[in-house]
Amino acid sequence: MSQEHRGPVSPVSRRSFLLTSGALAAAPALSASAQAAPPPKVKPSDVAGTEHWTTKLAGADKIKLFLWRKRLRTPPAGGRQGTILFVHGSSISATPAFDLQIPGRPECSVMDWFARKGYDTWCVDCEGYGRSDKARPINADVSTGADDLTAAAAYIIKETGDKPMVYGESSGGLRAALFAQRHPEQVKRLVLDAFVWTGEGSPTLTERRKKLAQFQASNRRPIDRDFVRSIFTRDHPGTSDQTIVEAFADAVLALDNSAPTGTYVDMCSKLPLVDPEKLAVPTLILRGQFDGIATFDDLSRFFAKLPGPDKQLIVMPGIAHSSTRSKNFTIVYHLLDGYFSQPAPVYVG
Repeated sequence: MSQEHRGPVSPVSRRSFLLTSGALAAAPALSASAQAAPPPKVKPSDVAGTEHWTTKLAGADKIKLFLWRKRLRTPPAGGRQGTILFVHGSSISATPAFDLQIPGRPECSVMDWFARKGYDTWCVDCEGYGRSDKARPINADVSTGADDLTAAAAYIIKETGDKPMVYGESSGGLRAALFAQRHPEQVKRLVLDAFVWTGEGSPTLTERRKKLAQFQASNRRPIDRDFVRSIFTRDHPGTSDQTIVEAFADAVLALDNSAPTGTYVDMCSKLPLVDPEKLAVPTLILRGQFDGIATFDDLSRFFAKLPGPDKQLIVMPGIAHSSTRSKNFTIVYHLLDGYFSQPAPVYVG
């Protein structure tokens, strides 16, 4: 693995449960106005973005991977909160997913929100997506994405001296979990959002399997504006923020008009891909109340098999699959901030 140039650029129904290390409690009720506001005296313009590149070795191939970093221009007075690596899902590359820029809507950038809280935030385009290499004739499956995260985390650790806390959404959660299973020494904390283990009882995957032969026949599948719009209505109409759909579609389609088929093939025909008994890092599992990818039973069985005591499973009310684009996105931000800033235990037994 080698590192390459970096430099500044312009940013282009089941009731709710909280399971925390086996304890059962009600999920917190949040005020959107209170939770969405950035910390006092920290403005969006105080956040700077820089592009970075690293190289993943795959046999004789050298694959260039794009990373995007957002942090405060001046180090926060209270010190850095930690380093976060955001991992995108099957159809959308990293910057539209986590650094969506809409004038007057700074809360739409997940990275900016956490950067203003004092975190050093990163995202990576997996191979086959966005600005990263797309030349190899592969379908960029989950295992390939886990290899991308190995290279990205090594680069981030070298740049920051800090092991990243890794957030993966949908198939990004599968990539992140498989990466953490393989390389726990590179992960400080792990969040799996809209995650799936066996896929048993998943309505979304039941529908998607009807096109499995089509996905297996090609390394890529087309995406267009109608597809992007469907992300906001697929599971439960009314849960997503419809005011940002067109801007989100613009950002997505400016980078890609197709996506690799590998994660779809894996999720339709090869689950489970992760062994929870081998996942040794602290883990938070987030599930939207209306998410169609994984049932609560599927995730609770996965949760029960996690070996460590530092684990949580939270069901988020009023949220479907794309939690950070939901009307209740402030719940997601609040839960992530609380988990990422959680103090280390004094007594571990």
